Amino acid sequence: MFDAVDVEIVTALQNDARLPNKELAAHVNVAPSTCLVRHRALRDRGVITGYRAEVDLSALGRPLQAVIAVRVRPHTRAMVLPFMDYVLELPETISVSHVAGPDDFLVHVAVSDAAHLQRLVLDAFTSRPEVAQLHTNLIFEHRRKAQVPPTPEFTAGR
Repeated sequence: MFDAVDVEIVTALQNDARLPNKELAAHVNVAPSTCLVRHRALRDRGVITGYRAEVDLSALGRPLQAVIAVRVRPHTRAMVLPFMDYVLELPETISVSHVAGPDDFLVHVAVSDAAHLQRLVLDAFTSRPEVAQLHTNLIFEHRRKAQVPPTPEFTAGR
């Protein structure tokens, strides 16, 4: 069951995953023991999948971000997971998505400068035999929504 209290818990934790249970309970207007049980149930059901710290990539020496769109050949099931695993092993990779459309993968990277990006593209991507084509898009600004609410259909049907 996913109800309004669960939505409030998920929303509050998306805003601040470090909220102590007592504060979270007060925020969603339930007893701390109830909040703890509901929070655990959301984790056990896979609604809450983890907690992480957001970092300033520039402060880590990686001020230049890009999305590298990659087309591979052959685009087969046997190639997809190994390629994604390879890309995630690269220290520059922030995330990788397997997508539909003219490209097969979108790889979000963060690097120190344009020369670093060029080395990454040439050494880590175009040197691979399965990479048929790629193009690189620089990211000028990246923002992430603080909260992603469930769809109304999801909460109404539960």
